[in-house]
Amino acid sequence: MSFHPNDVVRRGRAASFVVCGVLVFLLSAFFRAQVLRNQQYSLQSEENRLRQIPTAAPRGKILDRNNKPIAENVVGYSVTLLAQNEDTLRATMDRLRVTLNLTNKQIEDAIKRFRRDRTRPTVILQDASFDAVSVLEEHRMEFPSLIVQSSPKRIYPDGQAVGAFSGYVSEISEGELANLAGAGYKAGQLIGKQGLEKQYEKELRGREGVQFVEVDARNRIVPNGRTREDVTPQEGPPLYTNIDIDLQEYVHGLFGDSTAGAAVAIIPQTGEILALYSSPAIDPNRFVGGVSSAYYDSLRTDPRQPLYNKAVQGQYAPGSTFKLATSVIGLEDSVITFDSHMPTACNGYYYFGNRTWHCWKKEGHGSLSLASAIAQSCDVYFYQLGQKIGLTRLVAGGISLGFDKRAGIDLPEEKRPIFPTSVPAYFNQKFGVKGWTAGAQELNLSIGQGDNSQTVVNMAKFYSALATDGNEPIPQIRRGPPQKSKLVNLSADQLLQLRKAMMGVVAAGGTAAASAIQGVNIAGKTGTAQTMRFSKDGKPLYYAWFAGMAPAEDPKIVVVVMIPNVTFEGSGSAHYATAIIAHYLHTRVNNTIINTG
Repeated sequence: MSFHPNDVVRRGRAASFVVCGVLVFLLSAFFRAQVLRNQQYSLQSEENRLRQIPTAAPRGKILDRNNKPIAENVVGYSVTLLAQNEDTLRATMDRLRVTLNLTNKQIEDAIKRFRRDRTRPTVILQDASFDAVSVLEEHRMEFPSLIVQSSPKRIYPDGQAVGAFSGYVSEISEGELANLAGAGYKAGQLIGKQGLEKQYEKELRGREGVQFVEVDARNRIVPNGRTREDVTPQEGPPLYTNIDIDLQEYVHGLFGDSTAGAAVAIIPQTGEILALYSSPAIDPNRFVGGVSSAYYDSLRTDPRQPLYNKAVQGQYAPGSTFKLATSVIGLEDSVITFDSHMPTACNGYYYFGNRTWHCWKKEGHGSLSLASAIAQSCDVYFYQLGQKIGLTRLVAGGISLGFDKRAGIDLPEEKRPIFPTSVPAYFNQKFGVKGWTAGAQELNLSIGQGDNSQTVVNMAKFYSALATDGNEPIPQIRRGPPQKSKLVNLSADQLLQLRKAMMGVVAAGGTAAASAIQGVNIAGKTGTAQTMRFSKDGKPLYYAWFAGMAPAEDPKIVVVVMIPNVTFEGSGSAHYATAIIAHYLHTRVNNTIINTG
């Protein structure tokens, strides 16, 4: 078959056009890839070759009022793994199990982290021991995808002494990740749990850094591979507090391991918390990097409830420490004066309704003035004072004094006290319309029993107002300007007379006379509240309270101590409180040494 010469020319031209078109297309594609989109493809190539390994930021230090460390950081180690998929991760973990003695829980936790975030190296050990790191270094060639990093480890030098307010750090949970979506948190990171660590988490956490490592197609780290410059993590700013760590350590030693209870020491003029303690105490160091199940179970099953912060979470009937509130309400309403006597003298009991209401002193106190009734803590006197005030005003007065509100301390665990909110609606709802009487509620509330359960920190706030000019300071652990508002509407002379009456509690013949400090006048109040529980040998158990301030003429410190479920009375707590006061005054007040004899 023959072709006309013109057909051959036409076909040659067509082929030339096709070849030229293909060449132009290829050249334009090469130009776009090599020139126009060079930066994009270079970055993609770099990302495929380099992996970002997050480096933890040191958390901000927590410091006391003298800049001594409450929480700081030391060098620790973390172990993470670059895994392509879950099967690879499981296979590597199975081989690591023998080398590191990994538990089933540690393996499952690592797999959960991988499922939550596959873009980051999976954390195997958050807080690896030096021994574990040494073993891994010996077997490094067996685990080319393993990363051993130096990372900051949180420590609390005073351990149990600060556990009540420091909180601790531990791995972020799935629930916290969901709640903090958008805040930059990732699986496997540490986050503040409880206390100051949680309250000021956003400030303390710092900014995570990045380390770049070169990997091959199987995610194995290339030794001495070329990397980009790392991004240095930024340490969080320090948190300055009002805590006096020396006083805090003293309180810890005072309670020891045997006595359960709580103590709060506060500067009444400013609300600065000098010490806050709950016993038995937890050791926050044991929670860093994950608490062991054995230790946690020992805390959870301890009948003394170490996981329960008795200073800010415990709600306890205040007993006779509330008699000062009853006195304030009576004085504000001019129902009584400091010289007022009640119609019925105390002979150890008081008849009301169809029952006998007893005084703590079986033989009675006789006829007393208000000042003497405070010093002697006479129940019969305050039964009658409560009746004079009336239930509606007693409840309203308690509300105005803040007994139905949180103290406002900067700790996330604080619970709201229990106190009636209205009359009669509150009591009708709780007991039924015919299930209560105003008279019985008046008598109970007047001596700090009944529907009245307060936190230790809230009682410290109230007594701080009595120690000054009637202004209540908001308790503050973090250092900052004081926040105060008027709480007690009494004159300066009336407040001074109240403190003088409270001096009688610690003077000869008072309910806490044995706890007096030589050379220092202490104004205080004991409280013994019924728990309706009994010891194994049938003795009634009490909440033993003491609230005190010193020097009484111009208080520099207020201390409230509460010891629950004990057979002794509030005078037992007075020994703890006055010892704390003595230690503080012996040490330094406003840079002046006070000699207490």
